[in-house]
Parts: sequence; structure tokens; C-alpha cells
Amino acid sequence: MNGEKTIFFDLEGPLSPQDNAYEVMKLIGEKGAFIFEVISKYDDIISIESREGYEPGDTLALIVPFLLLHGITDGDINRVSERAKIVDGAGDLFEKLQAENWDIYIVSTSYKHHAYNIGRKLGVPESNIVCTNLSLNILRNGLSKTLRKKKALPKRYVYTIKKAEEDIFALYSHIDKPELIVNRLDEFFFHQLPSLGYDNDIFETRVIGGERKAEAVREIAEEKGIGLRDVIAVGDSITDYKMLNEVATHDGISVLFNGNEYAIPYASVGLASVDIRFLHVLCDAFARGGKGEVMEIVTKWEENRGSFEKNPADIPDNCITTDIRDFIMKHKKAFPYFHNIEHAGESTKEEIIKIHKRFRMQVREDAGKLG
Repeated sequence: MNGEKTIFFDLEGPLSPQDNAYEVMKLIGEKGAFIFEVISKYDDIISIESREGYEPGDTLALIVPFLLLHGITDGDINRVSERAKIVDGAGDLFEKLQAENWDIYIVSTSYKHHAYNIGRKLGVPESNIVCTNLSLNILRNGLSKTLRKKKALPKRYVYTIKKAEEDIFALYSHIDKPELIVNRLDEFFFHQLPSLGYDNDIFETRVIGGERKAEAVREIAEEKGIGLRDVIAVGDSITDYKMLNEVATHDGISVLFNGNEYAIPYASVGLASVDIRFLHVLCDAFARGGKGEVMEIVTKWEENRGSFEKNPADIPDNCITTDIRDFIMKHKKAFPYFHNIEHAGESTKEEIIKIHKRFRMQVREDAGKLG
């Protein structure tokens, strides 16, 4: 390291269990959650096939027509966010990192309402948060002006979106049939919506996911005058894999926290736990000796986890901090898994995925099944 201590966090997963857009979609009625899950699956499918112009997480752009149709407001998104919890240990972790003069950034797919709310709770200023800038009020006003309807949307517009809702809901029972999902949603998003004759591009909402997360990390590092080998990035899902891969391939540390199969192959190390405070073990090691120190400690944890769990007092001092040791002694059920993903074979990665998914569902509940 060059003396700078910089860390980038994804938000939904590592810092807050809530998938804000998923919860917001539930406001449109009982079908909202099912519609979101199908669109999220569609997002996974076309992200994996690397469709030109599409990035993981663009789900948050795709659901905007439905939010507008049902009169969802920016205030509604704020209210949903206010219900969000913080992942256990996040407050403690951020207090320690801030006391140690780490420069903390949040790079999130989340709408700004949610990202700024969670950032505020953790003491991260808006200037250090990169997220999806959405104003439903502005979009709705623009749509009304374009369509020359101040009070109601045209019947053709309403019919098209309502018919799409019905079809997408019906696809939920066929969510394991990607061809059906892609055919119907391609038709709606890329043919029917553009043919309605209004100016709003479906991707006018620029979602911060995929390559846009990697771009944000690169730009911030460049502004700070540091290399990516001098940073840590923390993520958990398909929207993070390009950011994780960007940092890992430049010899920084990319950490998977309770991740899924889409992100695991692109991380340097893994942390599976109900409590994210254990990340401080890796941050402390990185500050002392960079990537080499982190990989050495993660490997020791992985190889000796059984004995470490049995006798926490005997964990070597360079593998743990005093605060984390005290926490483990009092909360033995919260014992974490650390994984050296960079050196893991395919069979080992399969086991890692199983462990991470178990903790993912425990921490994120319903949102854990989303890509």
C-alpha cells in the first residue's frame, strides 16, 4: 500500500439487507413482488449474455414504467427505505474504519433515496456515494408534458403496461424457462414501449451497476492519485462482479460478503457471516501489509477454522484484532467463514457458494434469492 486507506462498499447486501426496489414494487399490489422477480431474472439472463448497452442492475430502469403507472412517488421510496435495517456489525465496522482514517465510499445500484439514507445512518457523506439518480416526479412531469395529458396517462399507454404486467406475472410460474421470459420482455421493453410515441428512453435512468460500478471505482482512484492495488472493494451480487473483478485483476482486494454464484468467481476473498464487523480483520491486515498479508491471513482462517472456533483465545494475534476476539468470545454463534477464492479450485468454489448462499438467505431473507 502507498499509505492511503480506501474502501468501496456495495450497499444492498453488505450494508443493508433490504432490496429497496423490490420492496418499492410491492407497493403496486400483491403482484408487484412476482413481477420484480421475473424482471430481475430477465436482468440476470441478458447480463450473462453480455447484451450490448445493458448492464447488470438495469432492472431499476426497467421497473420505472410500472412505478409511474401506479403513481409511486419519491416520497414512497423514501418511506420504504426508512424501514430498512443495517446489517449487523456495519455500524461498529464503520466507526472503526472512520477512526482509523479510512476513506469510505458507497457505490450502489440503489436509487439515491435509499443510498443516501443508509449512508447517512453510517456516517458516509453524499459526496462519497455513487448511486442511481432517479426522480419519479420529474419523469412523471416530463411524460405528462410529452403526452400532453396533465391528469391521466393515455389509454394506450395504460393498456400496454397493464397487459405487460399480466403477462410478466404469468411468467412467474415459468421462471425457470429463460426463453419465454426473454421473448416477452424483449418485446415489451424494446418494441412496445418505444412504439408508444413518448420521448422517455427506458434507459434514461442511468443505473449504477456492472461496468458503471467499475468505472466509478476507477475514476475515484484516479482522482485520489492511487492505484486499484491500494483499495478494497466489497460486494455480493451480479451488479458487483465487474467492480470486484476490476479491483482483483489490478492486485487490490475484492471481498465477497455472503455472495451468490454470479459474483464469487470474480472475488479475491470471501467472508460469509451474519455480521460484517469481521471484515475489519481483513482491513487491518491490508493496512499492515497489503494484499499479501490479507491472503496469508484468509488462508490461515480457512485452514484452521475448526481450531479457531474451538479456542478463539488461541487465534494468532496477526489473524484477529482485540475487539473481534472479544466479540467472538461473547458471541460464538456468530463465527465467520473466510475463503481464499483466488486460489480455490472449481469444487472448492462450489462449496464456498453453498456456504455463502446459506448466510445470504439468513441475512437478506426474501431478497437473498435475487441475483
